[in-house]
Amino acid sequence: MYRAHNLKRSLQNRHHRSIPPHSTPTTIPPQNPLNPTVLRHPFSTTPNPPLPSPASSNSSSELLKYLGYTALLAASAAATYYSFPYPENAKHKKAHLFRYAPPPDDLQTVSNWSGTHEVQTRVFLQPESLEELEKIVRDANERRQKIRPVGSGLSPNGIGLTRAGMVNLALLDKVLEVDKERRTVRVQAGVRVQQLVDGIKEYGLTLQNFASIREQQVGGIVQVGAHGTGARLPPIDEQVISMKLVTPAKGIIEVSKEKNPELFYLARVGLGGLGVVAEVTLQCVERQELVEHTFISNMKEIKRNHKKFLSENKHVKYLYIPGTDAVVVVRCNPVSKWKGPPKFKPKYTNDEAIQHMRDLYQESLKKYRGEATAKMPDEDEPNVNELSFTELRDKLLALDPLNTDHVKKVNQAEAEFWRRSEGYRVGWSDEILGFDCGGQQWVSETCFPAGTLAKPSMKDLEFIERLVELIEKESIPAPAPIEQRWTACSKSPMSPASSLAEDDIFSWVGIIMYLPTMDARQRKEITEEFFHYRHLTQEQLWDQYSAYEHWAKIEVPKDKEELAALQSRLKKRFPVEAYNKARKELDPNRILSNNMLEKLFPSADTI
Repeated sequence: MYRAHNLKRSLQNRHHRSIPPHSTPTTIPPQNPLNPTVLRHPFSTTPNPPLPSPASSNSSSELLKYLGYTALLAASAAATYYSFPYPENAKHKKAHLFRYAPPPDDLQTVSNWSGTHEVQTRVFLQPESLEELEKIVRDANERRQKIRPVGSGLSPNGIGLTRAGMVNLALLDKVLEVDKERRTVRVQAGVRVQQLVDGIKEYGLTLQNFASIREQQVGGIVQVGAHGTGARLPPIDEQVISMKLVTPAKGIIEVSKEKNPELFYLARVGLGGLGVVAEVTLQCVERQELVEHTFISNMKEIKRNHKKFLSENKHVKYLYIPGTDAVVVVRCNPVSKWKGPPKFKPKYTNDEAIQHMRDLYQESLKKYRGEATAKMPDEDEPNVNELSFTELRDKLLALDPLNTDHVKKVNQAEAEFWRRSEGYRVGWSDEILGFDCGGQQWVSETCFPAGTLAKPSMKDLEFIERLVELIEKESIPAPAPIEQRWTACSKSPMSPASSLAEDDIFSWVGIIMYLPTMDARQRKEITEEFFHYRHLTQEQLWDQYSAYEHWAKIEVPKDKEELAALQSRLKKRFPVEAYNKARKELDPNRILSNNMLEKLFPSADTI
């Protein structure tokens, strides 16, 4: 049985335009361009010509005629009123210019988690077995019906979406086999990362690295080349040692380093275009506890210690706070078997760490909504003392998200929060390596070479310095953080971190703008400002540092010239011809494709 999955997330509140209850729409008759209607002003300084005096005999007959018309209209109105009486609440209702029919029952609304991309489709299939998935793909290929693979919808750019039809493997979410000796696990591709981790911890195993969140389906996180952080650790696709693909042209095929290695490496970051990933075998590591150390630094200190931070820490990332000199350093390492976890007593409680944000929120409420609102918030407003740090940040930004001075104040409060949050925490790797990304947002993340672990090029820090200068020069209302992470290289040729030199390292830098409101106009303004921000970084930094966007965060330009430039740029970095050749062999009818893939990788016969 196929199951349709109704994922409805509202991108914005939709309002019908209405006529005010006490106003009447004025209709102006259309003007004939050859004989335009002249609209006279009610008051004029030009005297009208005198009217001729009518004969007295015609005057009485004209009067009687108009009185008769008036009586007839009054009688008709009375008859209509008593024949069709208004309901009691009619006077309270507003007239609507347009009325929209509700969407059909079989229409599914599918959105990414940020609400930035949304489609409506009648085809959203969720197979419950490999055999059912194979039949879906085969039948769709025969009918040339699109069934784009889509995971949890967590990609900021909606790379898995298409209104023509989608297939989702959420019901294929089992851990199939665990080999404790070899430290491998075979799973169905619809299993979520957290489910997988929970399923193998009893064997003393876990994944080598994690992205920021745990709700991704394994098939999706692999296909877009997702990553964690740690200059010695590669992106997540490097953990894949074999895959089972369901292809439109060749049915089920298995690929690995030994079995069809060329296709295996290409398909590891296949963007869902070479087959529906049905099963994945992953190389795991021994489950271990980590010590996370968070502290505040600055660029001068970072430059002095950067090489040491990269080489001596298993996981490390920097969080830059625009408008301040603060750099939050977060490093994670295994708990020492001899020393144990560090003994540390935090200087501030969690409440004390976040209090500065609460105070700024109350102060900002007075400024933007008045003293009364700050003292007596709406009933729907949550208690400020119950909000998390990221929720408070969203609330603050929502007050004036594009005011550079306001955003700087919020950033300064965030820097103070991190300063009061310095310290250590201990936990399992899947608990420690997560990161609260905040609410709905636009994000652009680029990946570029940063030398080797033995000899970092320092281009990664230079990139950040130029980015910060750009933000200041252009007065961009850039919220925090600008996140910088590192990985080792990947052998997958479609990975942004692909390299044949095993000691190469890559830096990943993410810029962000939050969407803290559901107001359509405000979201549109934030979106426009974000793309301006992104365009400036692209124009001034990408080519110089050989930076390429994360596949889950790349956006397709609407401008034809910009699109052609992007296509040309992608060809310089990635094996586009080999990718398109494999697509033609495995999916000749493009049923697994969508508009994004066709725009990014146009085949020769469609250009």
